[in-house]
Amino acid sequence: MPPKIKVTKEDIVNAAVDIVRSSGDSAINARNVASVLNCSTQPVFSNFASMDELRLAVVERADALCNDYIRREAESGKYPAYKASGMAYIRFAKEEKELFKLLYMRDRTNEMISESSALNDKMESIVQNNTGLNSEDAKLFHLEMWAYVHGIAAMFATGFLDLDWELVSKMLTDSYQGLRKQYDVG
Repeated sequence: MPPKIKVTKEDIVNAAVDIVRSSGDSAINARNVASVLNCSTQPVFSNFASMDELRLAVVERADALCNDYIRREAESGKYPAYKASGMAYIRFAKEEKELFKLLYMRDRTNEMISESSALNDKMESIVQNNTGLNSEDAKLFHLEMWAYVHGIAAMFATGFLDLDWELVSKMLTDSYQGLRKQYDVG
């Protein structure tokens, strides 16, 4: 009978996510993961072909966590869906600084980055429905709004500023309304 598996792939990803949370993504290595799991490095290398594969799993987990923030904020009903996504993105940056940096503040020079994602498509569709803009203008509207939201989130993630949530909400509303005027949407 084969020995019972004590350390699972899920355990390894969870440990690596915890390492990122406490020490940043540069601290992900087999020795640190093994230390968190109180085991040898063997389970890491038997579950992942390389450390790059483990890092990719951590990025995927961080992305799922960020999307969960967005889903929960939208479901709360506190803000309209479009604003909820921005508020959640900023909240994720504030509460999960290192995971946010891993997702949105790393060098992406050699990565294939799709201009379209399911979330972007959904947000552009909301803008189009809320404003009556055509698809191209809704895409640009969303890009401009997202750049603003990302700037606020980056400042939270880096500790540059820490604003009251009501002020953040007002800022997003002001920016959204300003863009509506810029696009001459009533």
